[in-house]
Amino acid sequence: MSTTFHGYRRDDGRVGVRNYVALVPTSVAASPVARHIAGEAGEWARATPHQMGTTQPKPARKQTERVLTGIGRNPNVGAAVVIELGTEDIDAEALADGIATTGKPVETLSIRDCGGTKRALADGQRIAETLHEGIADARREEADMSELIFGAECGGSDATSGIASNPAVGNAADRIVAAGGTVSFSETPEFIGAEHILADRCATDEVRERLLERVEAREGQAKLMGVDLRGAQPTPGNQEGGLTTIEEKSLGAIAKGGTTPVRGLVEYAETLPTGGGLVLMDTPGYDVESVVAKVAGGAQIVAFTTGRGSTTGNPIAPVIKVTGNPHTWEKMRNNMDVNASTIVQGEEIETVGERLFETIRDVADGRRTEAERRRLEEFAINEIQPEELEGTA
Repeated sequence: MSTTFHGYRRDDGRVGVRNYVALVPTSVAASPVARHIAGEAGEWARATPHQMGTTQPKPARKQTERVLTGIGRNPNVGAAVVIELGTEDIDAEALADGIATTGKPVETLSIRDCGGTKRALADGQRIAETLHEGIADARREEADMSELIFGAECGGSDATSGIASNPAVGNAADRIVAAGGTVSFSETPEFIGAEHILADRCATDEVRERLLERVEAREGQAKLMGVDLRGAQPTPGNQEGGLTTIEEKSLGAIAKGGTTPVRGLVEYAETLPTGGGLVLMDTPGYDVESVVAKVAGGAQIVAFTTGRGSTTGNPIAPVIKVTGNPHTWEKMRNNMDVNASTIVQGEEIETVGERLFETIRDVADGRRTEAERRRLEEFAINEIQPEELEGTA
């Protein structure tokens, strides 16, 4: 089993598995311009349109800035254009400076200063093409698996998720950690009912206490909004897929993190360490926001398990779809990358885990995932709710 891949070595030493020019809007108002420029540019450009307004409360704005800076700093990005309307609280120049600390070229574009959308589209296309010319000659070189940050996600779970696809991803995650790489999974509300198992795996008392505090905080936030997470889970869709209790769902969800000790827990979109073993990230339970947070944290590749079926992708990091449901594999073959339903039919988890590990290496080397082939590139940022702001003012 080889523990190397071929990627793009960046000036800051990190290694990307893709070589994109990222079009990063600072608000929803600038998002259509970013999307249009990327669409006109073609395969080498990726936009990250999102729903955040031009004005946000300070804690929410800081989180948005952390996400956008992290996206621009992700090693899969070779160069970036930060696009603003020109009335946002977020300072495009400061955001660009944060991205530029990696050594990659970054430019800014103001729609107002350009004189409106028409000129901004033309100027943005020219800037993006110039940046692409500067990175187009980059060549892949051999890198060690210890330089990989691998994100694990699940969505549209069913009864096969906890017995097939999630354990297969967990086995691949253990292989990455054994090779010196970092693995991260998130969605803190989906720890509920199994948080004691994760707590027992924590490498230190500090990590253990922080984990339990974050689970309690997420449950508390939900209660403030009138939601009983323990009573509301599994979701109706999960129940239709055969899941019966929140404990069953959570036990399946944490299986995708493998069996190694929990080395740390970071905040939403906080930078993930390289060579750091298993590191949890505190995110909500929404798939798209959770994937975005891990990519902003530095994940170059994400594996996404789904029993009932999901089409979620990401503009910056390739998303490998894994299903443990044979019917989903047959019905959604053009969305799935790895068939883990063979576990249900008797194949060993270790065998499928090794197959997934090899798929991760192939994708790192440049093989496109089904989500990439179809340009499925969802992007959304978690918005801090008013109840959360009360404790952060």
